[in-house]
Amino acid sequence: MFVIFGASGNAGSVTAARLREAGCAVRAVVRHEHQGEQLAKLGCEIALADLNDRASVASAIEGADAIQILCPVPRADPQPAESMRRMIATAASALRANPPPRLLALSDYGAELDRGTGITLLFHYLETQLKPVESHLTFLRAAEHMQNWGRVMAGALKAGVLPSLHHPLAKRFPSVAAQDVGRLAADLLLDHDPAGEVTPRIVSIEGPQRISALDVARTLGELSGRQVVAHELPRDAWTPMLLRAGLSAEHAQLITDLYETHNNGRIDVEAGVGERRFGTTALAEVLAALLPRVEAAAS
Repeated sequence: MFVIFGASGNAGSVTAARLREAGCAVRAVVRHEHQGEQLAKLGCEIALADLNDRASVASAIEGADAIQILCPVPRADPQPAESMRRMIATAASALRANPPPRLLALSDYGAELDRGTGITLLFHYLETQLKPVESHLTFLRAAEHMQNWGRVMAGALKAGVLPSLHHPLAKRFPSVAAQDVGRLAADLLLDHDPAGEVTPRIVSIEGPQRISALDVARTLGELSGRQVVAHELPRDAWTPMLLRAGLSAEHAQLITDLYETHNNGRIDVEAGVGERRFGTTALAEVLAALLPRVEAAAS
């Protein structure tokens, strides 16, 4: 039995589908019943669990041969760091009590750094908490998801300006499509001879080529038939923009800390550690898939 947490998400849903295509029994773990409807149609067993509830997590992992764990950053939360650490601690406690033979955790580029990385520091905590679990452990560290640009696409199409926290605009940075992360996660879970049984196994994934904010603006303009230019958002405008978007002050701080570190060149593959993989999905394919929904929502 393969147990997939976050199975309704962009990456988790692809992992679950790929495992089902391989003929595997999959227990898709979601928080709300409606999130499991499409997964049930794939033949997944559906389990409801809340990462704040140790008993529900323990029930979801019972009998698992392999588990994929995802702890999402809470969005509508005044204290997202504290809430995510609590979820991580709850999940790690349940996993230590009933360790599966194989455990894969979705992590982040830069998770090896122990200070100053904002949101990514929470994935450092995730890795630290999971290392004592007596499983064959894999950390799948993903670059920034291309789908994240969907959050600013509507405004960019309306104003013709794509705001970027990546400085300078021409700087190329690692990025990956969520579906490529999901596919690789499934393949790693199916790997019965994982890297000579080294644990933790660290695998880093990014897309077929690095991109810049200029690339994103140009691609969005080409796909939409509109003029879109990238704008290097001044540092003192970051927090006001994030607060206007509805984030709490603490969440905004986590993001600004992350991008300051990113712009200093510290969020990347950990040098000389683990394996590197590359997705096949290009930026244009990701933005093209997002565009109809963004345009429909704006109409």
